[in-house]
Amino acid sequence: MCSRFRQFTPRSKRQPIGAPSLRLLFALLACLVVATACHRSSATVLGKAPRGTPRTILSVRAGDTPPQVTIGGVMIEKCPVAGCWFRLQDPTGTIKVDTKSAGFVVVDVPLQSQVIVAGKVVAEGSDVVLEATGLRY
Repeated sequence: MCSRFRQFTPRSKRQPIGAPSLRLLFALLACLVVATACHRSSATVLGKAPRGTPRTILSVRAGDTPPQVTIGGVMIEKCPVAGCWFRLQDPTGTIKVDTKSAGFVVVDVPLQSQVIVAGKVVAEGSDVVLEATGLRY
């Protein structure tokens, strides 16, 4: 018989998948399940999740934003005792963010973290402060 033509082997006489192949398949499946189960979202939200397009601190100080605003930047300083306020910096400036009225603190948020914060712009003397409603880091 010519080597190009193979004899048909009925399904009942074919050999089953070997045990090493099954072990490998099971191990790959287990790794996939563990990898998807252990994946944790990288964003943590405190208070209400900030929404909207982040504005610059310069535009907030200039009054070019609505009273409710979202700002993005780096946390450069925070209340050392209770974590009830922090200073946020972006390329255009720095602003104090007060978290007391929002009901959350930033004690567990590391300094130099990239954060997005939403809140209400208020005047505190001659300075502008953001009363936070929510934060994402």
